[in-house]
Amino acid sequence: MSEHNRWRPGSTPETLQGCLFWRGESGYEEARCGRIFNGRRPERYPAAILLATSEDDVVAGVRLARAHGLKVSVRAGGHSWAAWSLRDEALLIDLGGLRQIELDREAGIVRVSPAVTGSELNGLLTQQGLMFPGGHCPDVGLGGFLLQGGMGWNCRGWGWACQRVMAIDAVTADGELVHADEEHHPDLLWAARGAGPGFFAIVTRFYLRVRPLPGALTRSSFFYPAALFDEVMGWLYEEHPRLAPSVEVVAVGMGSGGDLTASAAPVLLVQGLSFAETPTEAREALAPFERCPARSRALLEQVLVPTTLAAEYVEQRRANPKEHRYAVDNAWLNAPATTAIPALREAFVSLPTAQSFSLWFGMAPLHPLPDMALSLQADVYFASYVIWKQPADDARCRRWLAEQMRRIEPLSEGLFLADSDFTTRPARFMDESHWQRLQAVRARYDPTGLFHSYLINPETPINVNPWSQPGA
Repeated sequence: MSEHNRWRPGSTPETLQGCLFWRGESGYEEARCGRIFNGRRPERYPAAILLATSEDDVVAGVRLARAHGLKVSVRAGGHSWAAWSLRDEALLIDLGGLRQIELDREAGIVRVSPAVTGSELNGLLTQQGLMFPGGHCPDVGLGGFLLQGGMGWNCRGWGWACQRVMAIDAVTADGELVHADEEHHPDLLWAARGAGPGFFAIVTRFYLRVRPLPGALTRSSFFYPAALFDEVMGWLYEEHPRLAPSVEVVAVGMGSGGDLTASAAPVLLVQGLSFAETPTEAREALAPFERCPARSRALLEQVLVPTTLAAEYVEQRRANPKEHRYAVDNAWLNAPATTAIPALREAFVSLPTAQSFSLWFGMAPLHPLPDMALSLQADVYFASYVIWKQPADDARCRRWLAEQMRRIEPLSEGLFLADSDFTTRPARFMDESHWQRLQAVRARYDPTGLFHSYLINPETPINVNPWSQPGA
């Protein structure tokens, strides 16, 4: 057993195949931050980090944490903006070494490890004429993505990705590997569909229901001057609930650093991505975008462009560059256009850096949610992604984001876990009855609180909108 595999204090009868780094040891800092996507690395320091390579490592890690009085945090893909996996004096179990993908084509189920990304999974599935609606950004691991609900490809039409989680294998707080489905540990599966970083076990394998790859993936994009924001968004608010369910619709406020237009000013991109089966269906589904009253004043248009998932991942990677610093926040909005558009305008037309962007994602008409932990959605999802390179710009960029969110908060139903940071701005993310049920299930599976839950100031109320509380 190597020095990095030896637990301190004392020894253990269990052999770890993965490496274990204690704080202060060579390799610890790379293990702490090497897989964190956000260039802003929090000053939070686990007592030790286990780079697991197997389910046996995960089981051993949980049991050893219990034996030595350490709480446990978990890292799947490392894409959490707030780096939820970094907790002071915890044992961080990093799942990056678990890399299984196994397709049962006859059953339509793929078994996949949590650190595998959606782009990796689809790189294999598309060869079989299949796909899974994983995260848009190609670097997002499936573990955190699915536990938080999964706003994947065409979420508007196909529903949340976590609805395709048929079962999980997970290591519980007592160090046992269990299989959870609708018949065995159903409450654990219920919680895994939306609890996010508050989940109280370590998923080592997801059983995901795949779907056929659409036959005619097609994109129409229109770039408008930012000065037309009110007019274009007014039309989009009215039009988007009527779009075919095969259409994913977004509006993006982009800085001038992109290479898609010659404009020196920020632009508004309105885009429809059709997951139709035939070119004819795609043309009909995307036709409404060509009827925008402002179309004649567009800076650039790309109409009915055939595309592929691989090509879309390339564009998403360009928009979400590595080795940059990020601050991200979001809000669910049911507000009418007349109040939402003025509140959103500055977030789209006054971006603080050329790389930053703000996103409006149409979800209407909403589909009723099945019984699962994920329980909050709205007609519109808004998120702002502030991106910069130099630490000297931290305060300015974070201040800009905070100002935008203060303006939008009064119209918000709450937020989506995946693009949140409760240390900066907590809000409601779950229906109250679901929240109470989640606490009861957690108490049953993790009564001593072995697993770290949501990263939030201990004195801050959780799952509430502070701006709606008495005296706010």
